Amino acid sequence: MVSELHSASGYTWIGGAYLLASSAASPIWAKLSDIWGRKPIQLTAIIVFAVGSTVCATASTMKVLIIGRAIQGSAAGACIQLCTITLSDLFSLHQRSLVLGATELMWAVAGGVGPIMGGTFTQLVSWRWNFWINLPICAVTFILLVIFLDVHNPRTRTIDGLKAIDWLGSLTVLGFILMLLIGLDLGGTFFPWSSPRVLVLIVVGCFMGVLFILTEKHVAKRPLVPMRIFKKSSNSACMLIAGIQGMVGRLSFNERTLRLIRFQVFIAGEYYLPLYFQAVKSATPIRSGLYILPLVFMEAFVAFLSGIYIHRTGRYVELIWAGFAICTLGTGLYIHLDASSSLGEVIAFELITGTGVGLLFEPPIIALHAFVEQDEVATASATLGSFRNLWTSTSVVIGGIVLQNGMDLQQGRLRMMGLPESLLIEYTGKDAVANAGKMGQIADPMQQFLVKSAFAWSMRNMWIMYTVISACGLVAAFFVSKGVLSKEHVETRTGLKEKKPDQSGI
Repeated sequence: MVSELHSASGYTWIGGAYLLASSAASPIWAKLSDIWGRKPIQLTAIIVFAVGSTVCATASTMKVLIIGRAIQGSAAGACIQLCTITLSDLFSLHQRSLVLGATELMWAVAGGVGPIMGGTFTQLVSWRWNFWINLPICAVTFILLVIFLDVHNPRTRTIDGLKAIDWLGSLTVLGFILMLLIGLDLGGTFFPWSSPRVLVLIVVGCFMGVLFILTEKHVAKRPLVPMRIFKKSSNSACMLIAGIQGMVGRLSFNERTLRLIRFQVFIAGEYYLPLYFQAVKSATPIRSGLYILPLVFMEAFVAFLSGIYIHRTGRYVELIWAGFAICTLGTGLYIHLDASSSLGEVIAFELITGTGVGLLFEPPIIALHAFVEQDEVATASATLGSFRNLWTSTSVVIGGIVLQNGMDLQQGRLRMMGLPESLLIEYTGKDAVANAGKMGQIADPMQQFLVKSAFAWSMRNMWIMYTVISACGLVAAFFVSKGVLSKEHVETRTGLKEKKPDQSGI
């Protein structure tokens, strides 16, 4: 049964399950924290994440591993969102930018250490330790939260809380995200785009999305996502900006640790700069993690500086403008990468892109908080986070389609250059990405260079697409309004309160 873990056809679902579950669960966890309080829900999420890690670490089949990743993803969506939400509860809007900026330093440590540890475990010990290592971390985090986290506890009765859950909204949002993204994942990979399975999933998923909006507006007494949040154009622009950042900015490093697991095949994943290093530059998993560090640390450093800037000046709109301008430039420079590009070039492009992406972490959420009521910060933050994850998941699929189509287009050229039919099948078929890490096994140096050039060319088309998307984000940035960042801290009191009906015009 262990051999099932070596399936190239199943590897894409390892990361996809995580992202799908994280995107779908985030708004639900946020609403649960509004009902029962931040602390008990955060502690519950940590337990669920530990359970998911255990399932992954003990998995003997690909199906079990995917289930474990889905459990992990659902809990990770809670942990990430509730961190932002809890900090927003504890600090005034004026202080919030500084505190949230400081958390980026923690992300830098995690983003830098995680890939290296993942590659080390995979190469020297076992890929399973990428999951076992989470258990002591979860235990320490759980204890620290129990002892030190001091936030309002509403002590809501279980029966009252269950009655207050927006069950219809939860069902429809899960149907929307899961069916749409699963349909996109299946299309062109496992089934043709014209396949009834793919079409039904996408169409029904979109229908569930419409039903979710109608439910939240007209039916739900305590909606997961109050539609009045979108009544102000600035808030809608912030959601769009977060989504575009998720499509462009996070492609380079999200889920890198898992992507470094190989199971004797190349688990490259759908995030493409690590794929470039491992496929085109023949980097090992550990080296790939090291090569990403300039991007990760630049993002964290600039995000921290942007938090200080917002704290001192109260201005954030200009940072969004600058962020997208620089991000568009950096992503555009990736277009020039080919099989002969030097490591210095790539690192320079990473630093530029990292500067732009780093400027876009805190300003959108601060801009969103500036125009929502304090008791709606949780749902607004979770919605923005879900937009990021949803668009990231979608971009992974779209990028994969462009990359695969590019490799297919290179088939004729590679055949003319004398590449054997066996290699053509491996590197231009549906498993081209999964086989990318085995390019070092091509004995003929010229044939190896041809295949690497084909990958670089295919990725070039993908970077062109992401550059255009980033430019669209720059346009959206001009719709973000300037707001006053209050220095007064208002305690967020969770629990069941009477809610005014949603009278938005949405």
